[in-house]
Amino acid sequence: MAKVLIIGAGGVSNVVVHKCAQLPEVFSEIVLASRTESKCKAIAESLSRPIKTAQVDADNVPELVALIKAEQPDLVINVALPYQDLHIMDACLEAGVDYLDTANYEPLDTAKFEYSWQWAYQDKFKNAGITALLGSGFDPGVTNVYTAYLKKHHFDEIHYLDIIDCNAGDHGKPFATNFNPEINIREVTANGRYWENGEWVETAPLSVNRVFDFPADIGPKKIYMMYHEELESIVKHFPDIKRARFWMTFSDNYLKHLEVLGNVGMTSIEPVMFEGREIVPLQFLKALLPDPASLGPLTKGKTCIGCLAQGVKDGKPKTMFVYNVCDHQECYREVKSQAISYTTGVPAMIGAKMMLEGKWKKPGVWNMEQYDPDPFMDDLNKYGLPWELVEIDASVMEG
Repeated sequence: MAKVLIIGAGGVSNVVVHKCAQLPEVFSEIVLASRTESKCKAIAESLSRPIKTAQVDADNVPELVALIKAEQPDLVINVALPYQDLHIMDACLEAGVDYLDTANYEPLDTAKFEYSWQWAYQDKFKNAGITALLGSGFDPGVTNVYTAYLKKHHFDEIHYLDIIDCNAGDHGKPFATNFNPEINIREVTANGRYWENGEWVETAPLSVNRVFDFPADIGPKKIYMMYHEELESIVKHFPDIKRARFWMTFSDNYLKHLEVLGNVGMTSIEPVMFEGREIVPLQFLKALLPDPASLGPLTKGKTCIGCLAQGVKDGKPKTMFVYNVCDHQECYREVKSQAISYTTGVPAMIGAKMMLEGKWKKPGVWNMEQYDPDPFMDDLNKYGLPWELVEIDASVMEG
């Protein structure tokens, strides 16, 4: 029996709140807070059990501290924006409360996301006797746990790791993003990076692609190599890995819109003067695009996210693919969200459950793969993200 404070009221938060509310034996009390309390109340009204809502500015540390001290939660679940991670971590430190997020810190004025800022809090959290669990979403999050599970049970050494993320869903809109447009477009338009032989190799945005044949009737899709944050922690904690890459699918339609928007400057994060005031083009574009939460009832099709690992076991080469397939419409029926929010929100609930049950808890700042993967993998099967594990031909991702 524990009390959680959930900060943020977007699409992922909606899933986290619904999934926590389904487990009153773990999450006995839930407080949902956001800058716009009306969004919290809308989520609260969709639940079958009562929760408390509050207004808070996640950029205002004293305001956060006051709320945390007033509510006295056992854990703060951060599903606000990545720009706000450090503010919420500072507030948790001051209030002496455990912390969890789903995405690593990203400065507002620089399209750069990495763990260095949050890893720098290790001693502060350790000395305070509290735990911070970083990146408890799907990628990062489940993909980190998948890697740890493969290493624990199926490999003596993993040499090559490919994380592959496919959204084969269709929302019928000319152009929209499945999660926060600002974060999504910043990720996609950044240079690609992958790890090889002890160093990072940089590529032009979306310049490397190939076709991968996905399971569950999804079939062959073009995947594009890009940088994603879990690579940074995975190669740090699994030094046997010689090469690690991240791949994502994009439709030709999505890429064409993105190219045109980029050519006219709409994806820039550099402020421009417009009618006497500064605006950031990407933030203006975000205001024009459909709210990702509105895509839930429109989206049909499936997602498939998994880890393909090549390595050795008992001296013999081995290649395995562990993955989850999610159906957009089934997710919407359960929690009124499409699968992109669902696949992030469910692992956030499970990570919180691991912490509150004491299975994943030690003072300091930790990534998902640093804990025992088994109880988390068991809960994925129980709470909506069942996984499959298959042995496949190593040649599928060569080169």
